[in-house]
Amino acid sequence: MALRRFLSRVAMGAAATALLCAGAAPAVAGQSHPNPPEERFYQGVVTARGGLQLHTSPTRGSEVIGFAPQGAVVSIFCKTPGETVDGNPLWYLLADGTWAWGPARYIDNIGPAPRWCGPTH
Repeated sequence: MALRRFLSRVAMGAAATALLCAGAAPAVAGQSHPNPPEERFYQGVVTARGGLQLHTSPTRGSEVIGFAPQGAVVSIFCKTPGETVDGNPLWYLLADGTWAWGPARYIDNIGPAPRWCGPTH
C-alpha cells in the first residue's frame, strides 16, 4: 500500500512537472503582466453535500489525497474525460495547494468553462 501511494504521488508530480515544462504554469508572483487566457486558472464552487473527495487521477477508485468542503471556491487548471460520475464524464484538475482531480459533476463553474487538459481537444 505504501508503494502504491508513493507511485501515485510520483505520477502526480510527473504530471504537474510536465504541465509546468509545457509552459502551462501560472504567473510567477510579482509578475507585472496578466497571464494569457490559456495560462489562467478557472474558478468553480463545490456543490457536493458534505464536501468532495479529491483524487490522484480522474477516477473514484484512485487514491484520495484531499477534500474540498461544500461551498468552497476552487481553482481549476483544466478538464479531461474520466470515470463517469452521475452521468458526467468530466473531471477537473484542481490547483488548491496540491494538484488533485475532482469530478465536474460536483463543481459548478464560476465564469467560463475550463480549457481541456493537453493538446488533443
